[in-house]
Amino acid sequence: MDISRNEQRVLHALAQGGRIAAIRNERGKIVDFEFFNRDGWLMSGLTPLIFNKLKAKKAIRSQAGQPYRITRRGLELVRSQVDNR
Repeated sequence: MDISRNEQRVLHALAQGGRIAAIRNERGKIVDFEFFNRDGWLMSGLTPLIFNKLKAKKAIRSQAGQPYRITRRGLELVRSQVDNR
């Protein structure tokens, strides 16, 4: 299954230890996201469309109200990239 470049970027950051914190309203519906890399820096590039695509592909999930993390399926979908560290 092919995934877009933006989805690939998000999955790569999550595979390195990043997380997605969902901001919910009083009814419990997700209204915004905060996408953090492994160092705790806030990253851009996560849109509701990308979030929904990754969730539908079961590449990310949240357990017991914790931030969204990458799943085994997500690790299979992500292509390796050279890290500049």
